[in-house]
Amino acid sequence: MKPVQSTLQKWMRQNQNFQEHYAKIRQEILSDPEIKALIAEHPELTKKEIDKNLIKLHEFKTQSKQCSHCTCFNDCMNMIQGYSPVLNVEGGEIHLSYEKCYRRIDYEKQREQQQLVQSLYMPKQILEAKIDHIDADPKRSQAVREIVKFISGCEQEIPSKGLYLYGPFGVGKTYFLGALANKLKEMYISSALIYMPEFVREMKASMKDDSLNKKLAYFKKTDVLMLDDIGAEMQSPWFRDEILGSLLQYRMMEGLPVFFTSNYSMEELETHLASTRNGVEEVKAGRIIERMKQVSQPVAVFAENRRT
Repeated sequence: MKPVQSTLQKWMRQNQNFQEHYAKIRQEILSDPEIKALIAEHPELTKKEIDKNLIKLHEFKTQSKQCSHCTCFNDCMNMIQGYSPVLNVEGGEIHLSYEKCYRRIDYEKQREQQQLVQSLYMPKQILEAKIDHIDADPKRSQAVREIVKFISGCEQEIPSKGLYLYGPFGVGKTYFLGALANKLKEMYISSALIYMPEFVREMKASMKDDSLNKKLAYFKKTDVLMLDDIGAEMQSPWFRDEILGSLLQYRMMEGLPVFFTSNYSMEELETHLASTRNGVEEVKAGRIIERMKQVSQPVAVFAENRRT
């Protein structure tokens, strides 16, 4: 009989401790300012409903609300990373849900923006270029003005013409394209920045795995296409007519702009495009140049070589 009494007394002490602990936790939860305010706003909430949802209320209390206790997205302390708890009452019942916190929204925004700039074989320096970092060189002022004008136009509708930036090596033509791509990214406008010599090799290689049409379709439809160093690639009638011609024809018909950089003027580029192993094909080269004029306007960039 003694062991039974002993066990009973022990259970009663433990049970009393549990009740005291439960009451303390309940008081702490209901003393939370936000929970207290919610209960005050909804007098229809019964004690039974509140007690039934103490776990939800405790979860709400211990989570960071809109990053109040988080230093950054990666250090989020919440049960669901990047989501902030929300309490509401419907039909006399307490509901706990989660919504994206502003740090997660910013994180997703940055990821989405990063995906807006696609590039083929462009150096890191160009991909990190910024409009604000372009210095005020009078010899490049027309190009800068035209780029700023294009960006301004994008606030209403993407202009149908880009720029054909031509001039000697090292004057900053490619940097302009990188800076423009990053500015467009901030405006949620997609762009593709392509180094032409490697683009030619990419398209030829794509014939082996049947991915050519898929890749070409993407470049046709991107909001703003940028072709860097056109004329530097090994010229072939196939690439000129089937790839470049098709690409420019689609964008011309759809009113989509193209930006080019080149060491050639358009007249010089026409001569370059006409020269093939099969002889001089002036008509076909002229057709390409006419399409280029429909999707871009020429702007000369003659300044000091910044690579020396």
